[in-house]
Amino acid sequence: MKIKEGFVLHSVGDENVVVAIGKMTTKFRGMIRLNSTGAFIFRQLEKETDEKSVIDALIAEYGIDEATASTAASGFIAQLKDAGVLDI
Repeated sequence: MKIKEGFVLHSVGDENVVVAIGKMTTKFRGMIRLNSTGAFIFRQLEKETDEKSVIDALIAEYGIDEATASTAASGFIAQLKDAGVLDI
């Protein structure tokens, strides 16, 4: 899975937002605000990856247990799927 082409992450001060660019602006209007963990996961998904790799990256970055990382990753990935931001 991977973030669809046409979505970019911008950091503005302490805020992280995802916006559509180019042709995606006709399909997705608005923005998605992310906390630092969401921005970290989004960056992982900018390249082709799988959920297990995202979970492993969360564990390495934040020193959390696998259950916590799995819950965070699966919930956020589901939200991105629902928003039409991910290529599966």
